[in-house]
Amino acid sequence: MSGPNIPKRIMMFRDFVPDTIRVGLCLLFALIFQFSGGIYLSSVSQMVGSLALKQEDIMMAGYASFVGMTLIFPILFRLKFRFTTRSILICICPLLILCNLITIHTASLPLLVITCFVAGALRMWGTFECLSNVQLSITPTRNFGVFFPVVYLIVLGSIQLSGLVTVYLGYWMNWHYMHLFIVALLLVVWLCAVLILRDFRFMRPLPLFGIDWIGGILWAIFLLSVIFVLEYGKFYDWFDSSYIWTGVFFLVISLLLSLYRMFTWRHPYLPKEAFLYRNLGSLLLLFLLLCIFLSTPTVLQNIYTGSILKYDVLNNISLNWWNLGGTVLGCVLTYAWHVHWHGGFRTPIFVGFALIVAYQFFMYFVIDPRMNIEWLYLPAMLRGAGYIILYISLTVYVSSIVPFQHFFHVLSIMGFVRTGFGSVMGGAIMERMLQYSLTKNTQLLSITLDPVNRAFSEIPFSGIYGELMQQSLLVSLKEIYGWTCWGGVVVLLVILAYRFITVRNISRLPGMRHLKQIMKRELPMLWKSVVNR
Repeated sequence: MSGPNIPKRIMMFRDFVPDTIRVGLCLLFALIFQFSGGIYLSSVSQMVGSLALKQEDIMMAGYASFVGMTLIFPILFRLKFRFTTRSILICICPLLILCNLITIHTASLPLLVITCFVAGALRMWGTFECLSNVQLSITPTRNFGVFFPVVYLIVLGSIQLSGLVTVYLGYWMNWHYMHLFIVALLLVVWLCAVLILRDFRFMRPLPLFGIDWIGGILWAIFLLSVIFVLEYGKFYDWFDSSYIWTGVFFLVISLLLSLYRMFTWRHPYLPKEAFLYRNLGSLLLLFLLLCIFLSTPTVLQNIYTGSILKYDVLNNISLNWWNLGGTVLGCVLTYAWHVHWHGGFRTPIFVGFALIVAYQFFMYFVIDPRMNIEWLYLPAMLRGAGYIILYISLTVYVSSIVPFQHFFHVLSIMGFVRTGFGSVMGGAIMERMLQYSLTKNTQLLSITLDPVNRAFSEIPFSGIYGELMQQSLLVSLKEIYGWTCWGGVVVLLVILAYRFITVRNISRLPGMRHLKQIMKRELPMLWKSVVNR
């Protein structure tokens, strides 16, 4: 994939800024932009009590930020070629500051969702602008095996670090202080953009004509409708509620209109050619499975550590350090595999998914009401390493098969699953499984709870009921982790089989006509031998 002829030296800085620190400043700005989300999901419980909103409302706003990040991908280069880096940063910083201030002071759910959507788009715009300027400084040959480990280390590492900072500030002060902290960082970036950056262009500015803004809005409505149905389904009892049916209606209509514009519009927001690349369907399915398997830590593990082990928020968030360590380790290994060992893509994909499955197995065998927190360190590292190995390897693979013309469109399509509705779908599936399993196990374990049983005659009913619910929850968690282990093994076997299934091997298999001839010839002889015996 070849992109525009961008100068290798970072020319947007003024002359008095040394070349040695320009790359570091761009990476620091990108990290700050990654911190500046509309909603920090680590502070959901505090925001629910402070804003008098439901947990589903806060999560909806958080996912809206991810939708904004996903949908801005197709126009990122158009924006880069239209505006200078200095003007972009001077515009993004005050808008992100305004989004953070609105998030602190509003309790209106529609305003909060729109603000988070805009904040997500601005967040990705600023991150892309900073990282695109240092690409040739990091890898002059445009080797994406070098560049994407740096990108995903910043993106995925910032998720862990922002969660840590959010919880620490919220625990000692208030969740508002995380937004105020980000406002202070954005003011620093804004000041740097004014003082040490200059307006530099390496080509004539391109107009923003021909962008299908209506198509982008329709895709946004589609993704937000999917998230609404999946996030509020449990609260409104799924299709017994008119709200869910309304969400499904908007989902179907927006999807149909988006597809209509894609096939009839001259320059649609997402061209149909972007959906036709080789193995894209397999990649989307793999990302969806990855999101489902990664929903066990956010749903099952949080319930286990909170309801069974009684960990507070500081103990829970301390696992992010080990997750971050696994992220760094996976990034280093993937970099070594693609750059120094020049390996292929199937091995890291298998290894990354195997680490995610290893996390499921580890949790299945260590679940115990008396477990120490140290037992969770290794699973957190395995999950972080597998996560980033898959992200880097799959993105590098996409860059090798998709030309520059459609690369960012394909990234946006992958983002539909990866950062759009994939996580909320996985959470909805796990919560539904837990609800069914918990009800079943509670009924099975409570059969012997009656006045005739002498073992419970002198124990208070509240104590019996509490122990029953704890044991039912433990059995249910272990059962769901067991099912995810089986599912993970099946996926790994499919990946292994896919490695050896080729067109040549399939062509060597006998056809149906040949199989019928073999059966007609061999079955009578086999039947005669059985009868003679």
